[in-house]
Amino acid sequence: MISSILGSFIVTCARRAWIVLLVFLLLGSGAVWVTMTHLGVTTDTSKMLSDKLAWKQRSDRLSKLFPQKDDLLVAVIEAKLPEEGRAAARELAARLSADHTHFNYVRLPDDNPYLNRNGLMFLDPKPLEKVLDDTVAAQPFLGALAADPSSRGLFDALGLIAEGVKRGQANLKGFQSALDGFAGNLEAAADGRPQLLSWQQLLAGGLSDLSGRYQFVITQPKLDYGSLQPGGEPSKAMRDAANALEFVKSGDAHVYITGEVQIDDEEFATVAQGMVAGLLGSLALVTLWLMLAVRTWRIIAPIVITLVMGLLLTTGFAAIAVGTLNLISVAFAILFVGIAVDFAIQFCVRFRGQHPTARGEAGIEEALLFTGRETGHQILVASLATAAGFLAFTPTAFEGVAQLGLIAGVGMIVAFVCTVALLPALLRIFQPRVDLPLTGYQQLRPLDQAIRRWRGPILGLFGALAALGLFLAPHLSFDGDPLHTKDPHSEGMRTLHLLMSNPMSSPYSAEYLAPNLDAAKTMAEKFSTLPEVHDAMWLGSYVPDDQDTKLALIADAAQILLPTIVVPNPKPTPDAAAIRASAQATAASLSEVTGNLDAKDSLRRIQTALAKLAQANDDLLLRTNAALVRFLPTQLQTLQDVLSATPVTIKDVPAEITRDYLLPDGRALVEVHPKGVMSNTGALHKFVTAVQQVEPEAAGSAIDIVESARTIVHSFIVAAVSAFVMIAVILFGALRRVLDTALVLAALAMSALMTLILIVCVPETLNFANIIALPLLLGVGVSFNIYFVMNWRSGVKAPLSSPTARAVVFSAFTTATAFGSLALSHHPGTASMGRLLLLSLACTLAATLFFIPALLPKRPIDDH
Repeated sequence: MISSILGSFIVTCARRAWIVLLVFLLLGSGAVWVTMTHLGVTTDTSKMLSDKLAWKQRSDRLSKLFPQKDDLLVAVIEAKLPEEGRAAARELAARLSADHTHFNYVRLPDDNPYLNRNGLMFLDPKPLEKVLDDTVAAQPFLGALAADPSSRGLFDALGLIAEGVKRGQANLKGFQSALDGFAGNLEAAADGRPQLLSWQQLLAGGLSDLSGRYQFVITQPKLDYGSLQPGGEPSKAMRDAANALEFVKSGDAHVYITGEVQIDDEEFATVAQGMVAGLLGSLALVTLWLMLAVRTWRIIAPIVITLVMGLLLTTGFAAIAVGTLNLISVAFAILFVGIAVDFAIQFCVRFRGQHPTARGEAGIEEALLFTGRETGHQILVASLATAAGFLAFTPTAFEGVAQLGLIAGVGMIVAFVCTVALLPALLRIFQPRVDLPLTGYQQLRPLDQAIRRWRGPILGLFGALAALGLFLAPHLSFDGDPLHTKDPHSEGMRTLHLLMSNPMSSPYSAEYLAPNLDAAKTMAEKFSTLPEVHDAMWLGSYVPDDQDTKLALIADAAQILLPTIVVPNPKPTPDAAAIRASAQATAASLSEVTGNLDAKDSLRRIQTALAKLAQANDDLLLRTNAALVRFLPTQLQTLQDVLSATPVTIKDVPAEITRDYLLPDGRALVEVHPKGVMSNTGALHKFVTAVQQVEPEAAGSAIDIVESARTIVHSFIVAAVSAFVMIAVILFGALRRVLDTALVLAALAMSALMTLILIVCVPETLNFANIIALPLLLGVGVSFNIYFVMNWRSGVKAPLSSPTARAVVFSAFTTATAFGSLALSHHPGTASMGRLLLLSLACTLAATLFFIPALLPKRPIDDH
């Protein structure tokens, strides 16, 4: 009944070919207009999952309460000297703060007057006492520099060391690192290459490393959501400002850009480039395979036009139904080409093998009628089953694939309509030759016979593979970290990887919103006891503890140091002659105490360099002076600030810090940072489990990743079972026999188990991008299997030598071409999607060509 209806419909479309073509052209034009005006793309991975999930609601709630922490663009500055990095960060922040067109706000998180003044108080008492003792020991040296902050003052201070050595009063053990630094810098200057001197490293010693090697400028850009890259203009403005910095132009500092905005924009550029190139490449290679399959442009052109029209209509539906594509659903175009081409190939291969009695246009119509009756219902069942495989994901919480499922599911129906309506019309217009003698692989008849002869061992082999697949199933792992699907070579990701080793700058953390500050303190203390936790930050973390003890130590040091380093009227900048005289005098003083020292001794090196500088020209001396003391005043001022520390409370914490941890209604945030590198999935799960045992209501990026993985896995289990049931119902409704339905489903299950084996053994880690291979496996597998089972049912004896097998093979090649283009993408998530799709396709083809022919029951006609 259905076969006759479809055959008549196909002939009707062919007889009214130009009207059908006009209708589709109008529909396609409308789809293009809708696509251009209504369709967008987002790289926001937070949109991949349903907003109804409890853990996601907690995460979204925190984002709304602390909006200043989202959509950030971060400049990471790496410099040779810490002072260069600090100066570059301050200059960049000043430039960006004045740019109100591109930025909402700009912050220097590590360069805050409050933190700078109270920095020493965050040390434990013993380390603090050592730092202060070393600084007091350098009091004469510092006093000389404060009185004369120039190279003359430095040389004179080094001369004091010589006097101390002469008198036996100089203990240089604690100054060896500083002396080595002076020696290296002075030697470079004596060689005509004056270099900036880091007073922070020389005077603060190991304390200078506590702030880390990077400086950060955090911004919240103004995003243009009408652009394909919303943060493109702010990123360019930041890059332009960075390139204009003094130390960047000199090559002494480098600025890297990262942050959520930068990474998302880079990812979209990579995905979009890969998808466009992949789609164009797929269409080109599909055309090549079609040439080998049907061997005439008069059929290739109708197939390609049908594919393009179906793709345009499906894209138009996507624009109306979802509006915004995500990083998964954007792959629907390549998937549509890969699957829909199967329908067209099946139709055209069968069409060319017909033997009409008439000639010319009447012969084409007759061939189309026979083709429609023979294969129309097969394509209908295949399209419905494929659509069911996709649509089963629409009710799940994994909205990324749910969206793909909706678009691709409807796309399969669109592909079917195009195949039975537009394709016959185009074939009627292009008038290809039919009545080919053979359209199958006759050379494969021996293989057909061998499979029937060795049916038992072949089924035994596949049974063993099925058992292995079931055994390996528990070993499947799922990586829910979205960072692992991004391009590691992009600037944003390269920069982020530089920061991951530092818990404070790592992108993985947990957060808890306490009802008040007292509760936040209690929770922070609980979290801090966990072995998986590096620290738990709350607003009180910015208030030093044991202040009485520390302030007493600082006050004792300040009493000795401040009168020396606070000089109302320091000496003016010296001229070249004064610098030369000081260098000559100090070199002479040092020569009296360094005669017996090794040539590599720092004092000996300093003496040699100063003696050489004393003979230098004026220009070199002045450049040396500028390089040596460029950062000295800043370091002396920093020392004054930290020695002026006073008691502080939570009320003294500045507003720019307070708003990150305290809401106006009194609720307080606790940030929990993990210990170790969390790029390993096992370590991340362990951290999240420990945090959730303390507080099940915790949120944060680390918890989002783990919970999203659980949600995705659950969604796929539910969707896979639903798809299997829906496909079984469709098959039974079409085939009306339990045996035929079971044969199709058995081959489908076999291909799934073989795919599982390859995933574990290759290995290929499952992630939220490549896991869509499952619905595709169901769709493609059902299509191929239905054709073979329905051919067997209609009496075909040799399935591998039939036209259907030829169509399946070339359909698989064209599909593999589409998936192969994904595998070559620079985007890791897209590439992994392509690789897994290729693996699943190979398993599906093996199950179709070898498992099904062996599985098909013997019929009486098989003996003849």
